[in-house]
Amino acid sequence: MARRDATGVPRDVVLQHRALWSDQGGTWGIPGGAVGPDETAVEGALREAGEEAGLSPADLRVLSTSVLDHGDWSYTTVLCDVRAGAAVEPRPTDAESIAVRWVPLDSVDTFPLHPAFAAAWPSLRAVLTT
Repeated sequence: MARRDATGVPRDVVLQHRALWSDQGGTWGIPGGAVGPDETAVEGALREAGEEAGLSPADLRVLSTSVLDHGDWSYTTVLCDVRAGAAVEPRPTDAESIAVRWVPLDSVDTFPLHPAFAAAWPSLRAVLTT
C-alpha cells in the first residue's frame, strides 16, 4: 500500500516486520498470506491487510496485481493506494507482526527485506511511480 503526497507522487509504503517464528522471520515485507477457498487474490490481500496491519479495505484503492506463477502455486501481490481523504495508520494487529509502519520509498531497500519481496521491490516500485 502506498501513500501519496498532494501532487500524487508516492512517498511511503506500508512494511511489516515479520515475526521471528514466521518464514524468513525478522525480515521486512508486506502484509499477506493465503487466500481463502472462496476469495479472489484481491479479496484475500485486503483481508490480510486488515488482519495483520489494521488496514480497512474501505480506505484502499486497488491499483494493480502482479503474479509470480510457480506452476502448482502462485503468489499475487496487490498494489493499493490510500483513498483520498483517508487517514491510515498501520499497526500490528496479530502475532505475525513485530511492527507495521510507513516507510519512505527511498528507504525500503535499506531494511533487511524478505528475499522474495527484495527481488520484487524494483518492479513493484516502478508500477507505483508510473
